[in-house]
Amino acid sequence: MVLDCIRSVIEQTQSAHEIIVVDNNSSDGSVDAIQGEFDSVYVIANDSNRGFAAANNQGLEQSQGNYVLLLNPDTLVLDGAIDKMLQWIKANPSIGCGGCQVFESDDIIQKTCFSDPTPLNLLLVETGLQRLSGSSRFWGKPEYSWWDRRTEMDVDVISGMFMLVPRTVLEEVGGMDDAFFVYAEEADWCRRIRTRGYKCVFTPIAQIIHRDGGSKSTFQIRPKMYVQLQKSQLIYANKHHGTIGFVKIKLLYLLAMFSRSVIFSVLFVFSRHERFRINASLAIQALKFHVLGQEPSK
Repeated sequence: MVLDCIRSVIEQTQSAHEIIVVDNNSSDGSVDAIQGEFDSVYVIANDSNRGFAAANNQGLEQSQGNYVLLLNPDTLVLDGAIDKMLQWIKANPSIGCGGCQVFESDDIIQKTCFSDPTPLNLLLVETGLQRLSGSSRFWGKPEYSWWDRRTEMDVDVISGMFMLVPRTVLEEVGGMDDAFFVYAEEADWCRRIRTRGYKCVFTPIAQIIHRDGGSKSTFQIRPKMYVQLQKSQLIYANKHHGTIGFVKIKLLYLLAMFSRSVIFSVLFVFSRHERFRINASLAIQALKFHVLGQEPSK
């Protein structure tokens, strides 16, 4: 995927650019494959997995351009998307971070961008109330459920798969906070950008494909990542909402994980459906983390 991503950037981008790949100690031959095919790509090969935020910061520190773009390796750039986004952001100096339209497939637009993970928004997510939102701007606020991503809109958070930021903003705000191993780092970065008076804006003028955009397999096969999401939200809450916000979200997760572990365990006993077993297992392992500090091994 990373080779395809690099090829798409090169083929679809006319603007002068550099490509920096940060490899978090992969074991599939990615580093050798990139270096073997692309002489101009600068590769930073870490000897351990430093996490999403820390690795991106390594790339940002190495970069030289007037604009920086964070781009996931499982994406494909379409129809001059980077050039279009550069022209757009240059014409809008009030924008501190820009995101483009993302497709999961030829005809499905991924619901990128979301609201700040406040205690209220996380409550709507964990209780499932946002799924009943329909066109409601209150119930659907966490993920802007009413919005089809076909129009330009100011948002709280640009999704981390494609984040275009002017160098001047980067120098003023700083890079990502590497206290976040993965998840919530883009929410924190965008919040800091907005605090400085800049806007975070989504625009549909350019498109990319996110090849894993519809996949939920990470949570299904990696309980550690399921728990990591909750850990990151707690770090975010402590940083931006203080002790009270942290306690609110900690209690929310305790209640949500306890309820899910009971409900899905009962459903599995009666139906023997594998999905219920997986959901019960995830909730139980998350509950062990919140109560005992015990993290999943995988």
